[in-house]
Amino acid sequence: MRIVVSDGRCLIDLREVSLLDTFLRLPYEFLISNTLFEEEPLRFTAVQKKTLVCSGLKSMDLPGERVLRVQAVMPKIPQLSVQDGFAFALTESKHRCILLTGDDRLRTLATQHKMDVRGVLWVLDEIQRNHLTSAATLLCALRAFFC
Repeated sequence: MRIVVSDGRCLIDLREVSLLDTFLRLPYEFLISNTLFEEEPLRFTAVQKKTLVCSGLKSMDLPGERVLRVQAVMPKIPQLSVQDGFAFALTESKHRCILLTGDDRLRTLATQHKMDVRGVLWVLDEIQRNHLTSAATLLCALRAFFC
């Protein structure tokens, strides 16, 4: 099963259009760095975090060498957030992993390192392809993203 590592923005976007639970029903393994999972901008309550974990989202500690990788990458792209650096390092450490991000700088860095990079539109395509919700629900999500 392929692994999807998400940045925070994509999780927030999917939560805002009520598709986060549906996203976690896709046939992938879902990872997020533990520092991002505990980060304030996500604003997940304890109950929401428990639900996400029960739905398959795995929060992972980065081993020391991966933290060093983040420290090596950050000076090259100063606008990259530390959390994005952690998502990059976690993705890089997993074979055939997909990085899910809405950040252009992170997307550029990952592409330069030949990573498979996707965004929330890919998630909507995957939800549709796997018949996990109605076309009307997906259309509402698209409208919310672009209006």
